[in-house]
Amino acid sequence: MIEVRGAHLHNLNDVDVDLPRNQLVAVTGVSGSGKSSLAFGTIHGEAQRRYLESVAPFARRLIGGATDPQVESVDGLPPSVALQQNTSAGGARSTVGTVSTMSNVVRLLYSRAGTYPAGQEHLDSDNFSPNTAAGMCPRCQGTGVTYEPTEATMVPDPTKTINDGAIKAWPGAWAGKNFRDILDTLDFPMDTPWQDIDPAQREWILFTDERPVVTVSPERRADQVEKQYQGMWRSVASYLRTTLAETESDTLRARTIGFMQASTCSTCDGRRLNSQALTVTYLDMPIDEFNARPLDELTDLIAARRTNLTEADEAERILLEQLTPILDSTVELGLGHLVLGRGARTLSAGETQRLRLASQLRSGLFGVVYVLDEPSAGLHPVEREAVLNIARRFLDAGNSVLLVEHDMDLVAHADWIVDVGPAAGEGGGHVLYSGPAADYDADSPTRRALDNRRLTPKDTPRPAHGELHLHGVTARSIRDLDLTIGLSQFTAVAGVSGSGKSTLLGVLADALRDQATVLEGEDHDGHDASVEKLTGADAVNRLVQITQKPIGRTPRSSLATYTGLFDNVRKLFAGTDAAKKRGWTVSRFSYNVSQGQCPTCRGEGQIEVELVFLPGSYTPCPDCAGTRYNDATLEITWRGLTVADVLDLTVDEAADVFAEERPIARALRALQAIGLGYLRLGQGAPELSGGEAQRIKLATELQRARRGHTVYLLDEPTTGLHPADVKLLLTELNRLVDAGETVVVVEHDLSVIAAADRVLEMGPGAAAAGGRIIADVTPAGLGAADTATGRALRARSS
Repeated sequence: MIEVRGAHLHNLNDVDVDLPRNQLVAVTGVSGSGKSSLAFGTIHGEAQRRYLESVAPFARRLIGGATDPQVESVDGLPPSVALQQNTSAGGARSTVGTVSTMSNVVRLLYSRAGTYPAGQEHLDSDNFSPNTAAGMCPRCQGTGVTYEPTEATMVPDPTKTINDGAIKAWPGAWAGKNFRDILDTLDFPMDTPWQDIDPAQREWILFTDERPVVTVSPERRADQVEKQYQGMWRSVASYLRTTLAETESDTLRARTIGFMQASTCSTCDGRRLNSQALTVTYLDMPIDEFNARPLDELTDLIAARRTNLTEADEAERILLEQLTPILDSTVELGLGHLVLGRGARTLSAGETQRLRLASQLRSGLFGVVYVLDEPSAGLHPVEREAVLNIARRFLDAGNSVLLVEHDMDLVAHADWIVDVGPAAGEGGGHVLYSGPAADYDADSPTRRALDNRRLTPKDTPRPAHGELHLHGVTARSIRDLDLTIGLSQFTAVAGVSGSGKSTLLGVLADALRDQATVLEGEDHDGHDASVEKLTGADAVNRLVQITQKPIGRTPRSSLATYTGLFDNVRKLFAGTDAAKKRGWTVSRFSYNVSQGQCPTCRGEGQIEVELVFLPGSYTPCPDCAGTRYNDATLEITWRGLTVADVLDLTVDEAADVFAEERPIARALRALQAIGLGYLRLGQGAPELSGGEAQRIKLATELQRARRGHTVYLLDEPTTGLHPADVKLLLTELNRLVDAGETVVVVEHDLSVIAAADRVLEMGPGAAAAGGRIIADVTPAGLGAADTATGRALRARSS
């Protein structure tokens, strides 16, 4: 047994619990109950802490505060491997192949078993990677895209003067002022509209290769001493090209690219590799074509190849034996529609986790505990059995599996259940049951969810008040599709993984952009989407597209700031007599402003620890202890609370404190209505799951006053939700539709599908085998249909 004693991380209430090794253990409970704190924070955290004790003292000193499981003892603990939803998918060049480690084997296949043109020398595996100097196209550095500055991209508004900021591509602060001062010294017209400046002068400013050095006498205020300096000029295009080539900042790179025109590389035609690598083939394909084939198709091709190998093909046989298990596992886990070359950042958190899950099968580890974070996320009900099969393989190999899961079908198949609750946040943190699944008898939301899995699909939908018609939709696997969405109805888009659901939602959003005010946009991975004709959109005033993208990437972005309620909280503090006496305004109580913030962490409450060989992490600020503010700011109180105390309140606690403050109370009620009462107001964005981020966005929208007809588009909003919380979400979505709004959700959860007015099922398969609407019916009608979702719904229906 793994024996945990005195666990008190986050909301865990001095928990003692025993979990068996070499079994499938499901850790479950309502959202925010403490499941992840127990499984990841405590058990995996303690295993990680023990490992880090073995590293060099220098590294241990750096990260000593970053991993604190806050537990008295954990006995019988094996080494652990954690696969979490929020694990980074890697950098801009990271792909399905690199995340799954399959790219390494594929490159070796081309190097050792590829067919070379006559006379060409042998290439190493590095020559087949667009991320190495040996393999990348020399012109585009392996990106497949070239960026060139143009006058239109560098000067988007030619009616402005240089002094008024016509050259948007210049850097900010001193560097931009330096360029302006040099031009002024060279007697260029600074107050003439750009479009009226002589074309030869415009060309010189933007594109010259000359680098003159001039003596600059910058303008200063009267109380400052004027100091001359030697300034070297370089054209705007030169500045952009140099910055793009040299910067290591993703933010600066993205800003720079924004002022350049992107086009397919003319040297490699977007194929990313140099010409030598592209002449080598395997299975009659160059490597870029191999990387563009769906994984399920590659599985069939490689299986056929293995049957034809001879004794002379020993190296190829060994490599294919390494590749085949991962390929088979990815297909089994519902990822057969992916291609090796697809960017990792375009994958959902669930897809990324399942890729890593498949790659672990060939690691050969023995005696470890795998801690899995909702591997069912993003999987169609018919595909979830594969998760159980993978988990059983880990067990058969001599390992243990700890499954943090909300899917009751998976929980029901566990050997052992740990039920954490009974509620979220402060109301959770207790182990309600820990024992064999067959003996599970706790009086809890999870027990009730297990006992009430039968569904009654809706057969009488609400009437539509108008329709949206999209004709000739083409995007990714979708080809020339016609689509109708009923206005003032609740529509669920269902189908197996990769069938085109999210793509269809993205196309609908793009089609409505010109017709409606948009709350939130989404990057659709640059796919070429087109709609021949759109009708009925004149009835739509607003588009609310809510995705699982984070509400921020650092602790500086929090629940309180994103929802806007913190603005009203700061007004209350600025309105106190003590604040007025000091002349402090609302900005003093923002942790993003230097006057009020802790100078050490600059208002983040945490210090980011960057490590050379390990991922960076955050540790509490040693000076403010996580409060984010300096001591002087914390001297001001409102009803006995400092502004840091307010940020430390949960939503439920804050609802009582601010019950009489209408704008704040309205925002808090919206958060409570969709089950987020357990979150703290100051909870930083990195601590939030994708599902929590999406519901925060929905709550932010729910508190707004209605202005015209709104279409809400949500992509798998039940991700990370316990069945009890799904009911809360459904109540709010139905409230929107009852008020006359339109809701369209992409969803795998059968309880949501059963409650919709209408279901569009995409399919019948994934990728090229999908992209069609195979059912357009009521939920009751879908339950009678011979489709993947129809069969799953029928199996759960009463």
